[in-house]
Amino acid sequence: MREVTVLAAGGTIGMSPGGGGGAVPRLDAEALVRAVPALADVPGLRARTVSTRPSVQLSAAEALDIARAAAAEADAGRGVVVTHGTDTLEEVALLCDLLYAGEAPIVFTGAMRHASALGADGPANLFDAVVVAGAAGAEGLGVLIAFAGAVHAARAVRKADSTAPAAFDSPRLGPIGRVQEGRAWMARRLERFTPVPVASLDATVHIVPAALGADASLLDAAVDAGADGLVGVVLGAGHTPPPFLDGLRRAAAQVPVVVTVRPERGSILRSTYAFEGAERDLRSGPLICAAALSPAAARIKLMACLGAGYAREAIAGAFAPDDF
Repeated sequence: MREVTVLAAGGTIGMSPGGGGGAVPRLDAEALVRAVPALADVPGLRARTVSTRPSVQLSAAEALDIARAAAAEADAGRGVVVTHGTDTLEEVALLCDLLYAGEAPIVFTGAMRHASALGADGPANLFDAVVVAGAAGAEGLGVLIAFAGAVHAARAVRKADSTAPAAFDSPRLGPIGRVQEGRAWMARRLERFTPVPVASLDATVHIVPAALGADASLLDAAVDAGADGLVGVVLGAGHTPPPFLDGLRRAAAQVPVVVTVRPERGSILRSTYAFEGAERDLRSGPLICAAALSPAAARIKLMACLGAGYAREAIAGAFAPDDF
């Protein structure tokens, strides 16, 4: 078992009721570790606080700082656990996965019930995450999420339930492993991709969804307001109201536009349909298809590519594995 560092980065796992009765940030990294007696027997365990803020309050720059801190610790050969708020956990975990190329695992976790709640899930999730971060067989998997006994790959996970303890799911791929009785079992391994050298995360990228009868007004407004890139969310298997598709094409003439789909288990077809607005039309222009990613994941990846200085061809290459 490799030695592990716990980096506390805020969220419900570190909260308990304050003076007004509602949960607020209260626990730092050392307090989180002390709350799990079984962790006292883990040799070489370290704990450090990098943030105590709710994840919905994080700026993009702060998210990049958390991802860099985790990657730097893992580059030293230690397994890393990042405790994080669940509201934006999937985005920061993917950001970390995009910039990290090392072997030691980085494992994000959190909680849906604060530390003083009945049935608080934080201690069990933290223990499981430490088990995964230190386990033989978890090396070379990049960034993972350990939650409610399941282990997910960062690029596949979505927050699927806003209140239940089993809050995370991987709709397309399913979990890649589990934790049971203090042991991690990895069922399969995913291909790692070339890291993105993110220098900054200050690009403005908006998500614009299509819907029944949608026009291009929001797309046009986003470009006119100075967006550096867009994520368009289209329907079905790559089907788009024609006015919305026209707007995507106009936008792509000015900024990179990544397209994903509304269904959680989605793909963009290539040649099944031929009506106006079908997948053939979507693929006929400069749009970048990435239906394997959620809209939030596509946005953070496009921000990372822009922050690495990628031109459109390099951006398209980075998203190519997400079009399947």
